Amino acid sequence: MDAVLQLSSTVGIESACDVLGVARASFYRRRPLLGPTRLAPSLVSVTRPIPARALHADELQAVRALLNSERFQDCSPAAIHATLLDEGRYFCSTRTMYRILEGDGATRERRDQLVHPQYQKPELLAAAPNQLWSWDITKLRGPAKWTYFYLYVILDVFSRYVVGWMVAPRESAELARRLIEETCEKQNIQPDQLGLHADRGSAMRSKPVALLLADLSVTKTHSRPYTSNDNPYSESQFRTMKYRPDFPDRFGCIQDSRAFCQTFFPWYNDDHRHSGIGMMTPATVHYGLAAGVRENRQAALDVAYAAHPERFVRRPPTPPQLPKEVWINKPLNSDEDTH
Repeated sequence: MDAVLQLSSTVGIESACDVLGVARASFYRRRPLLGPTRLAPSLVSVTRPIPARALHADELQAVRALLNSERFQDCSPAAIHATLLDEGRYFCSTRTMYRILEGDGATRERRDQLVHPQYQKPELLAAAPNQLWSWDITKLRGPAKWTYFYLYVILDVFSRYVVGWMVAPRESAELARRLIEETCEKQNIQPDQLGLHADRGSAMRSKPVALLLADLSVTKTHSRPYTSNDNPYSESQFRTMKYRPDFPDRFGCIQDSRAFCQTFFPWYNDDHRHSGIGMMTPATVHYGLAAGVRENRQAALDVAYAAHPERFVRRPPTPPQLPKEVWINKPLNSDEDTH
């Protein structure tokens, strides 16, 4: 860098960097670290002279007073400029008027701006089944354009087990309330045991649902607006369903959609191996059978390793680990593993 500084005083920075094979970005990045006493004379900043065409101080004050006058205080600089020209007067260009107003902080939007509230990022933890559920509603396309059926799904975040679902012809707070109540009863949810997370749809924020959760002592949380990552497990479950080979483009009637779901959800809960839960099925994790299944997998791998250890190069094989905890938006200062 010293060589670039010395040579730049003669041939310029660009040529000096090209000759010495130094990237100009690296030179400019390190130049402040060299200290002001080591800068070449050509690199020392000088005071820029005032352009000859610039307005004088008294002219600036006159333009400022004109812009802020009662006559023109609600007009745009372009309109002021045109009005003055119609009267045979010229003070400065329209751009100069804008610069004067900008210097005074007078160019902001005059209309009232919508101020969005600050939504807190949900940071939710599940360390066992039936501690945290997420629920959502997705549309299933009907037989004709713009016709839909609505699939309500409640998912256990720790086990990925679908604890409740329903297909309805509309999105309704009362239907959602009924599904949540029946699902809590089926899973034997006790007061202060469960947290229920959802996005900010109308049914999710409805009064019937809020009152039910208050009666059941269930903690209610919501995603931030337009933030799908705040409800990732429900979104992932919907993606799994809609990317199945047998998922139709449209359903002929609501009975067809219910028939599909009656086949899909048993497969999803009992047969689908999920990478986020150690390649277990959701039902295995939800009902506490995962440890035994993992022991059986380890026994099978031990037999394979004993028969052919040369086929396992690095270490004896082990099955995937079981989840110890599952987060929605894990805090950055948390040291635990995320699944």
